[in-house]
Amino acid sequence: MTLSKYVRHIPDLFSSLGFEGNERVNTLYGLRRQIYTDPKNGRHVDIFVDKLTFCHEVDLTRRVETDPITLTLADLLLEKMQIVKIGEKDVKDTVILLREHELGDEDNDTINMRYIAELLADDWGFYYTVTTNLKKTRDYVDILQMLKPDEKGLVQSRIDALLDGMEKEGKSLKWRMRAATGTKVKWYDEAEEVEDRGTGESKTL
Repeated sequence: MTLSKYVRHIPDLFSSLGFEGNERVNTLYGLRRQIYTDPKNGRHVDIFVDKLTFCHEVDLTRRVETDPITLTLADLLLEKMQIVKIGEKDVKDTVILLREHELGDEDNDTINMRYIAELLADDWGFYYTVTTNLKKTRDYVDILQMLKPDEKGLVQSRIDALLDGMEKEGKSLKWRMRAATGTKVKWYDEAEEVEDRGTGESKTL
């Protein structure tokens, strides 16, 4: 993840590290997404600029530098939970995240529940996707053999706390008006699939 003010430095940086840019993706989407591959070691790097955008948009222009090493835990959670057609890998990643980190009202090594609730209280579509996926994740925990009973209970209790916090947060007029329409109108964006020519894998844009 990076900010747009650093975009011009990205190609030279990855070239110096032995990576090759995906010409098509980087030309078409370079101001918001870039892909680089390391043919020698079979590695690839996806770079997002300012925002994480799949089915919904997470604007990180004011949050990228909140944590000196990675994205905040809350934004990592939203990255996974914004995917409408969520896969098992993203659900497992969410379970691990919730197992290892407590909920809180700040970003200091906790999942900032207040930030999540406030963000989703202004966007019904994003709220609906996240709450739907959290409920799926809670159900999925029951069949995970890798977790002990007390660990399952911990993850599910944290999911319940997140859902409760989102429900109690005061909603904007825009949220309430969109909620009245519900799922009769599509509430998310279709993520575009492109091929990473370095790996042959499909990437979601």
